[in-house]
Order: sequence, then C-alpha cells, then structure tokens
Amino acid sequence: SLGIMPAKLGLISDVHASPASLQEALEIFARQNVSDIVCAGDVAGYFDTLSPTIELLQQFHCKTIIGNHDQEYLKRHADERATKEYAYLQALPQTLEFNIENKSIYVVHAEPPSLQHGGIKLLDQQGETINSRIQHWNELLQGFEYDVLIVGHTHQVFAQHVGSVFVVNPGSTVFNHSCMILSLPDLNIQTFALENRPIIKCWNFSMLYGSGSPYPKPDS
Repeated sequence: SLGIMPAKLGLISDVHASPASLQEALEIFARQNVSDIVCAGDVAGYFDTLSPTIELLQQFHCKTIIGNHDQEYLKRHADERATKEYAYLQALPQTLEFNIENKSIYVVHAEPPSLQHGGIKLLDQQGETINSRIQHWNELLQGFEYDVLIVGHTHQVFAQHVGSVFVVNPGSTVFNHSCMILSLPDLNIQTFALENRPIIKCWNFSMLYGSGSPYPKPDS
C-alpha cells in the first residue's frame, strides 16, 4: 500500500519588499511540491521593491496576511489608492484559519487573536530557546483551540511545542535568510537557508548599525 502522502505547507514571513530571497523560497517550495504557501505578513517595509514582491506572492498564490509594515504603507500612501500595491495590501486579511490533514492552523502576524505588534519571542540573541518564555506563552495560549500557530514579526526562527500548540515562525526571508516547510499531519519541520547565507535564528536591528550598514534605521 502507498500510505498517506503528507501535505506540505510552505512558510515564509517578513519578506519586506525583497523579491530575490522571496523568489528563492518560492522556488524551493515548487521543487518540494508544497500544497499551499503561507506568508505571515510584512510584505512591505524597508526596501522600495514592493511591486515585484507582490507579483511573486500573487504568481505563486500565497495565502498572505497583513502585517504592521503593510498597515503603515496603507497609512502613508492613502492618496495612492488606485495603485495595484495599495489594492493588494488593503485586501489582505488580519488572520487565516484552515484545516489540513485534520490539523487546525491559525496564522497571525504577531500574536493571537489578531495583533500586529508585540509578537512571540522565544529565543535569546544567540538563538537559544528561553524556557521562561515558553512557560509565559504556555500560560497565554491556554484555551487556544488550534493545533498549529504560525506567526512572524519578531524575526526569530523557531518551531516549538508550547503546551498543546505547535508554534512556528519561519523567520524573515530577507533578514533571517530562512523559510520552512511544515508537513502535516506529522508536524515535521524542514528549514531552508536562502541566498547562500547562514540562517540567523534571532535577528534584530542592533546587529546592523555597524559602519556602512545598507539598512535604514527602523522607525522608533
């Protein structure tokens, strides 16, 4: 007998208008025959190549939610409502809920129920799991009725059982250089490095302010 083919879900987040790393992730997903692709928000932000980024997400039929940078873009470009970029971001939902292989999945940018700020931080600067953070979120997620919670926002890469919830952050394609594939129903995670860069498990802006940093300082 052939056995059951598990479903594979491609996971990306915080693509921040960076089409090169996004395209590489999407090509990995295509080669691995994922059934669906989820993007956990922040399509916009930091770079000015938003249009080709959105085109890739549309071309690969990514299930995408809105993040805080997308909300900021909509506020700042309220006078450009006729653009394709504005229309795409405005139509993004705050959360997604669906079932695959009898597993219930919830997607939100930062943290449930629908927050786009704050976020689930489980790692220290070296990328090691902090047990007190897991206990903290175990308490906050009591009564959360889903098997899998997919988040972004914090630019941390982890897949961690927190109580009865499997919490997954694929990291930022451009900053962590990472994407993931989640197999269901067995909750197996594969993590892929992008752009021939090592995965940075915990990435934040303080790491960037050396001389010659290509990144703008974030809005405080």
